[in-house]
Amino acid sequence: MGSRLAKTASPLRRLTLGQLESHFRACVSESLFPKTSEKNNSRDRIYTQPRTFWSFLWQCLNPAAPCREAVRQIQALSVLLDQQPASSLTGAYCKARKRLSKEGMEKALHASAQAARLRAPKDDFLQGRPVKAVDGTMLTLADTKANQQSFPRVKNGHTEVGFPQMRVVVLFCLTSGAILARLTGNKHTSESRLFRQLFDALSPGDIVVADQGFGNFVMVSLLRELGVDFIARSDRRVDCRQGQRLGPKDRLVPWKKGGTPSAIMSRKHWNKQPEQQWVRVIRGRIVQKGFRVKEMVLVTTLLDAQIYPAKDILQAYLRRWRLEMCLDDLKTTLQMEQLRCKTPAMVQKELLAHLIAHNLIRWLMAGVARSHQQSLERVSFKGTLDAFRQFSHAIAQGRSAHKRRELWKTLLRAIAQDLVHERPGRREWRAVKRQHHKYPALTKPRANFCDRIKRHERRKLKRLRMGS
Repeated sequence: MGSRLAKTASPLRRLTLGQLESHFRACVSESLFPKTSEKNNSRDRIYTQPRTFWSFLWQCLNPAAPCREAVRQIQALSVLLDQQPASSLTGAYCKARKRLSKEGMEKALHASAQAARLRAPKDDFLQGRPVKAVDGTMLTLADTKANQQSFPRVKNGHTEVGFPQMRVVVLFCLTSGAILARLTGNKHTSESRLFRQLFDALSPGDIVVADQGFGNFVMVSLLRELGVDFIARSDRRVDCRQGQRLGPKDRLVPWKKGGTPSAIMSRKHWNKQPEQQWVRVIRGRIVQKGFRVKEMVLVTTLLDAQIYPAKDILQAYLRRWRLEMCLDDLKTTLQMEQLRCKTPAMVQKELLAHLIAHNLIRWLMAGVARSHQQSLERVSFKGTLDAFRQFSHAIAQGRSAHKRRELWKTLLRAIAQDLVHERPGRREWRAVKRQHHKYPALTKPRANFCDRIKRHERRKLKRLRMGS
């Protein structure tokens, strides 16, 4: 038993208590966070880079889990393995997160996205070409001076009370829902400018699907220079009286360049753009029972109507709308809407950790869809996350490899049985019924704020005035 026990304990000592490394070994390799020969991350520590990275991911997979819970896990693991006891303070863990290699996290994001993309069920949609979707959102940061300098606050009405806001533009894989790349800026940076800086994540032959904010002449021209096709709603009217008719509400028309130079390219680059370019304009109608008929106009550079029928292009845009729910999964389910780190550098790492956690869950969902012949869109993100959190505890306690494999198969089967219900025609209003609190809003800086006099105090003062 001596040699067998040593072989078993050696890899176990590198794991965290949740053993996330063993579950996602196929997605993120331990070699992404090597031990350096000198300076940072060169000594043998309790909080090694791999252990800190997976503890960071565990916090993201357990929303609202503070650093104290991660430290308690390391303490429990130290006692379990008869190692040097870890301190109960969170300072060492927070310093380890600061030392965490951002380059390694960038590589982990890319590796997890590629793993989810390769595992997703294959289809021949749009001739099997890679389809990517772009979208943007705003996140709230902790109200610290360091964050305010890089990400200015949004004024709340006429007051200076507010939180730093960070704009994030992400590039999705339309097949798997994994996040391929991201770029951040402050509230003064436009989404189009950030998207142009993400062009390195595109390859010739890709198809990009975007919403109305990106559908303009400049974006179509820039993507054509890269050999990338584009599908988007137009942010301006295109003259459909000219050109060639390709089918019902499908037309090939010339799109003329505007007179105002674009803000996302230099004047020299703007002057080199053609005076007009041919695009395809498709008018589609979305008909749902109980809803008003909605018509949308799509502009695309997929000009061949025989190879790319209009219904496929409309379907691609509808699938992009469904993919917007990935941002809702991040902001609501993983609670990424309000990042908690105090400095811009740590905010970037916290954002990367959330995106990697999202991709790992997407990788697990893709495995369920492929092994159980289910549609990936009907596999629940929240259900997958909840099931994985509970089953991971049982798998970590499995006494044999056979029992752990049996638990993993049971996990996949449970996820496949907990599908999202099909609810055609369901109205999802952007309104809340339950009020979170009854306290007044903070309309001034906290140092200058005076609380409102309570009702019983007002009545007491009123009785005193009437008595006098």
